[in-house]
Amino acid sequence: MTTIDRKSLVSRHNIELTGGSLVIPVGNGEFCFCADRTGLQTFGGNTMAHWAWHEFPLPEGVTADDLSETGSYMTGRLTGQGRDLVPEDKKAAARYMFDNPHSFSLSRLRFVNPDGSALDESILDTAESVCDLWNGVLHSGFTYNGAPVRVTTCVHPDRDAVTVRVETDAELAVMLDFGYPSIKNGPGMGTISKSNGWNADYDNPDPHYTSSLDTQKNSVIARIVDETEYSAAWRWSNGTMTTPSMHERLLKFTGTTEFTVEYFHGGGTITPHLTPLYLETMLECTKAWNNFWSTGGAIDLSGSTDERWFELERRIVLSQYILRVQSAGSWPSAEAGLMFTDNWRGQFHMEMVWWHVAHYALWQRMELADRQLGCYPAFLPVAKKLAGQLGYKGAKWGKSSNPNGRTAPWQGNLALLWKQPHPIFFAELEYKNRPTAETLEKWAEIIDETADHMADYAVKKDDGYYHLDPVMPPSELGFTYDTLFDLAYWKWGLDQAQIWRERMGKTRVAAWDDVSEHLAPLPVLDDLYLRAPEWTETYTKQNFEHPDPVGIYGMIPPTEMVSRRIARNSLKKIWEVWNKDRIWGWDFPWIAMCASRVNEPEIAVEAMLYLDIDEVGASGRGSYPYLPANGAVLYAAAMMAAGNHGETAPGFPKDGKWDVKCENIIGW
Repeated sequence: MTTIDRKSLVSRHNIELTGGSLVIPVGNGEFCFCADRTGLQTFGGNTMAHWAWHEFPLPEGVTADDLSETGSYMTGRLTGQGRDLVPEDKKAAARYMFDNPHSFSLSRLRFVNPDGSALDESILDTAESVCDLWNGVLHSGFTYNGAPVRVTTCVHPDRDAVTVRVETDAELAVMLDFGYPSIKNGPGMGTISKSNGWNADYDNPDPHYTSSLDTQKNSVIARIVDETEYSAAWRWSNGTMTTPSMHERLLKFTGTTEFTVEYFHGGGTITPHLTPLYLETMLECTKAWNNFWSTGGAIDLSGSTDERWFELERRIVLSQYILRVQSAGSWPSAEAGLMFTDNWRGQFHMEMVWWHVAHYALWQRMELADRQLGCYPAFLPVAKKLAGQLGYKGAKWGKSSNPNGRTAPWQGNLALLWKQPHPIFFAELEYKNRPTAETLEKWAEIIDETADHMADYAVKKDDGYYHLDPVMPPSELGFTYDTLFDLAYWKWGLDQAQIWRERMGKTRVAAWDDVSEHLAPLPVLDDLYLRAPEWTETYTKQNFEHPDPVGIYGMIPPTEMVSRRIARNSLKKIWEVWNKDRIWGWDFPWIAMCASRVNEPEIAVEAMLYLDIDEVGASGRGSYPYLPANGAVLYAAAMMAAGNHGETAPGFPKDGKWDVKCENIIGW
């Protein structure tokens, strides 16, 4: 068996920034520090954690009784248009629920002049950064007053702590300051810009409170931001700390200094002398990252002669880094991860959890998914209440969510169905990694409640078929009925739920079988799958975003309901006529998954390379870092390399130009 030189594989894709406005995230999956090219957040970047949530005070005229525990004001079964409507007298409350709770940046840590004034952005003309992926360490440098400044930055693997070493002959200063949470975003959300470099309001000192206990070598800082409390311990080796204002702490130094800032959720007593300093944090960081890259899956394309191998491999490696840094914590990630509060207020989408988490199973890193998937048992009571509120059985999973399990009001919340079978899929992924009685029991109630709702949601009509009506498909193009992807996913989910019961020695549920066996047929026209029966214009250049037809024979494992031949026809037609300039995010890897299954490897490779991936490894439109795309890259890459039913590299052309080596990858 070939052994991959994993250090060489990873290190040849170290992130190097010598210009531009991107920030580089360093983190441990729960906590993330985004740094610009100075190694701190001098001109941009945020400090975020999956536990860091804030709520604005209720607006005038809105009380807690106006808020819905489920996030919806609808009652009764869904009919007709399917929109999640809000009564006129609840619109202010609904707006509040959309905005709250929201993620926020804990602080800003930046280089400043010794008098506390901001550095001039011309500093960036000399600044550059290299992220050593193998060790998880960021090395940066710039020139200040003619003197070189060398900066090393990393995050502790088990504590919410960032540590920094600064080496310079100049007199310099570092400012740690705290702003009021902001949800006002613009074009510079994830990058350095004068107006949007930081995701907080640092010019609004009144609504929040900062206090500290200070000594010559450390400061314990307490924060109260409305009902949110947290604290920070700052330890340093060299320099003098002062307090220019309530929310600012200034450390002035000459020569080398090392410091660590550790953050703590909630109030309580902090012992700053227990916060690890630079050397300890650095050692733990490198040890953890070496272990991460040395275990789990790996894909090496370096033996290939096709000139595209390096870029494809870079995308795969950097996607692993981006997700390990931001999407391996206590809750699923927002679309923008822990880089800033996005337009969805940093809340995570239950349909997008699949893209953030599923890949870990195929790369045999299931332990990184465990805490995130805890959202399902945590949200089960709310999901059951939502189903009951609408007159359905079982548990109905929400959409845009947060630790309280409430869905944020949005028109498609209730009819966007593809989030519903996800927990059944996750259960099966875990069982592939851990085929134990404990795994079966862990997911049993969630699967039963999920499938009960799926069976009850389907409507039996006079034609004898069960229909999904209403439904909004993954493409979110509107409301219709019998959408292609949802029908196929419903069938797979109900059948898989029965298999789960049989593994546990339980009887099959007759209602689930009845719906599965009599689901409406998949919509087909001219030997091509349609998005939905009434959407006959599926294959035009006006079509873009989220190509539903490829998902039913890619993301969803093959089933008897789906024709491989028609799936292949549909894939080739989409690749031929769809507007690729308006396909983005997980769309291209989704195409690659299908291409791997239907023997179109050239399309698979092209699709993976068509996706926009910047120097840091992030994908998105403009400055919007979009983590679901990275998860999609990893899931698709696993399918391309390991295949299905023992296939060898089915997603790569068999032209002799591709040499695909993989270790510890599970195909499905």
